[in-house]
Amino acid sequence: MSQAETPPPTGTAGPGDPAGSGDPGGPGHLTSPRDPEPDPVRVRPRDPVRPRSPLWTLGLLRSEITTLLRRHRTYALLGVLAAVPVLIGIAVRIETGGGGGGSGDPDGGAGPAFLAQVTNNGLFLVFAALAATLPVFLPMAVGVVAGDAIAGEASSGTLRYLLVAPAGRTRLLLVKYASVLAFCLVATLVVAASALAVGALLFPVGEVTTISGTRISFGEGLARAALTALVVAVSLTGFAALGLFVSTLTGSGIGAMAATVGLLITVQILDSIPQLSGVHPYLFAHHWMSFADVLREPVHWDDLIKNVQLQGLYVAVFGSAAWARFTAKDITA
Repeated sequence: MSQAETPPPTGTAGPGDPAGSGDPGGPGHLTSPRDPEPDPVRVRPRDPVRPRSPLWTLGLLRSEITTLLRRHRTYALLGVLAAVPVLIGIAVRIETGGGGGGSGDPDGGAGPAFLAQVTNNGLFLVFAALAATLPVFLPMAVGVVAGDAIAGEASSGTLRYLLVAPAGRTRLLLVKYASVLAFCLVATLVVAASALAVGALLFPVGEVTTISGTRISFGEGLARAALTALVVAVSLTGFAALGLFVSTLTGSGIGAMAATVGLLITVQILDSIPQLSGVHPYLFAHHWMSFADVLREPVHWDDLIKNVQLQGLYVAVFGSAAWARFTAKDITA
């Protein structure tokens, strides 16, 4: 046989091969025992991660709130807050002997006027208790929870596992802040409910005399008390955002809680110095006691709206700072 009549080598196509030159998949391909077995499975490109559904986020939030409310520390904080109205009610009862001689200055602001009216109407114990706990006790409890939100997870070594879930840093930060807001509301309602129960038990209840001197029904008074509790809870949102930001700066839960409470004390001191009146309107605690305007007839909304706007500003600024810090932070624990 001459060289021109030599058949084409294995894997190549002859003149009439429709598969073209040497296509392994063509009909002219001859499998050799040394050829590797063809892989029938093709590796597909990685599927993009599908976004989590809102129901999954709600489940994460529910789990976070449940975990927060089941902690022994939370029970202790709420127990202390619930005890404050009890102590105030017992002290007023012993001091006045249960008499109804309290007069109170109708324009006297928050604490003293409310305490003077408690003996006439036990519903005023709600306002007196909120006025007594808002400057120190309520924000300190919120500062403990907010400061421990991220730093506590880092110090216990669970933060990395939460992110591997995967929860996502932005989603986890929002869930943590939402759980702190839920604690703000729960803590405020605990104070109000404890004060309402003690006030109804130790003092008479009935029509409510407002700070403006007018009288409203007991049902409307209850509605004003509920609105007051909501205003107090909203007043703590800016401080909660500040505490969350501090929590992203350190991996020590105790250090974050101490720093947050220290900022609270510093702001309270600054707000009490007359020479610094120029910066007072920008301090998150400056309009806290404006909830007393809920007991005026009609309700004075000016300071209440300023308070909400100021808290919204703090939430926007320190919430953004917390997000920027947390999303760029190296998580090692």
